[in-house]
Amino acid sequence: MKNNYGRKRTILMFPWLGHGHISPFLELAKKLSNTNLFNIYLCSTPANLNSVKKTLKTECDLLSISLIELHLPTLPDLPPHLHTTNGLPLHLMPTLKQAFDMSSPRFSRIMKTLRPDLLVYDMIQSWAPMSASALGIPSVCFITTSATMAATMFHLYLNYSKRVAFPFRTIYFRTYEYKHVHEILESSANNRKDKDRVMECVGNSSRIVLVKSFEEVEGKYANYLSVLTGKKVVPVGPLVVYPCHGDLTQDSVMQWLDTKDTGSTVFVSFGSEFFLSSADLEEIAYGLEMSNVNFIWVLRFPKSETKEKLSQLLPLGFIERVKGRGLLVDGWAPQTKILGHKNIGGFVSHCGWNSVMEAMKFGVPIIAMPMQLDQPVNARLVVEVGVGVEVVRDGNGRLMREKVASVVQRVIVSEVGAVVREKAKNMSVTLREKGDKEIGMVVEELLKLCQNRGDRLVSGGGGGRKGLAKTKSETFAMDMFCAVETEV
Repeated sequence: MKNNYGRKRTILMFPWLGHGHISPFLELAKKLSNTNLFNIYLCSTPANLNSVKKTLKTECDLLSISLIELHLPTLPDLPPHLHTTNGLPLHLMPTLKQAFDMSSPRFSRIMKTLRPDLLVYDMIQSWAPMSASALGIPSVCFITTSATMAATMFHLYLNYSKRVAFPFRTIYFRTYEYKHVHEILESSANNRKDKDRVMECVGNSSRIVLVKSFEEVEGKYANYLSVLTGKKVVPVGPLVVYPCHGDLTQDSVMQWLDTKDTGSTVFVSFGSEFFLSSADLEEIAYGLEMSNVNFIWVLRFPKSETKEKLSQLLPLGFIERVKGRGLLVDGWAPQTKILGHKNIGGFVSHCGWNSVMEAMKFGVPIIAMPMQLDQPVNARLVVEVGVGVEVVRDGNGRLMREKVASVVQRVIVSEVGAVVREKAKNMSVTLREKGDKEIGMVVEELLKLCQNRGDRLVSGGGGGRKGLAKTKSETFAMDMFCAVETEV
């Protein structure tokens, strides 16, 4: 790609401390680096950068990506190895956010030393764009959740007192999800509510916001997000991490999968930051057993918990009863490599946005079991697009083994599920044909901002929704997202 703006520009990328955020930031960094127009720096804690270094070591291409360590203060119950959300016990999340906020002076010193042409930051650290602004550096917020979820949250934030219904009836929260959504949106650290942080971060973004998405799936939601924020929403594509050569653990999983029939096996994984309750664990286990379908199940637990044998956590005799058709993996498995295997016919997922994008990229239908955060919204989108089926919980939010088994069977083997399987395959073809179409537009937008460093829209002004960053925090009216619930 030709650089009409002179020298190579320097971009500092600064994600939140979760793997689900760092991964898309890193993939975007790779794509920008491959254009040979940018020098990329990625800033995070040593706890996160250790895994990033391993990832970059396996890359075949020479990438101009440098890593910068941000050291957080050590707080009680939060030693340096827990300066990441990966495996972090949920009760320590406010402490991690507090430590992250306390590192802002150190981040400012990094900015002063590096003097990048542009800062690309996440949705939690509203102090980051302010550090850039003080140095006359433009900054852009990169939203790593779906455009649908972002539009949902902004709608709630801006319409809390107006009782205005969300304009898309296929996106809603089920009754049992209201409590969790409300708790998350009202959560705070350092006397700052998360929803206020997010609104300020987007409001302080220079003219545009980046979003991990693409037109064919989320076009109408991205357009609505643009209306709500007054910013140009620029999709960056799915940013899927491609499979790489792995270790013996990967090889053993793939060898086991090689022995199964085409499309006969379901992959079960709930991400790196969310952990199943004992009740969900039991219902999923019995559901997989009742389905008579082959499965690979990745089981993860918080780092601080005393590790028990899987046989003690699962139903009595479960491991013996599923021997031969069920493979249990403790901790981690090569997700994209597994999803890209011809013998995988479905993906039991919490519907974290990275996982949804990966399933779409590889043409694997999704068996949706959302838990919290953006997952319920993403699950509704998966069903709307037609590439998955949701396992609907009971009125109290409990999974039921019979429904788990039924949906798994439907997606993997039933004739009724043929439509979902076909749509998933068609989505993969669409993404393959698109390639990196979105990246060209992203590059042009970022180069313009680097060229016009004085054209900064900070503190909610200059083209953003007026007063967006200063909107008073209020309780969300969750019933604006109430809809008639129909089971697919």
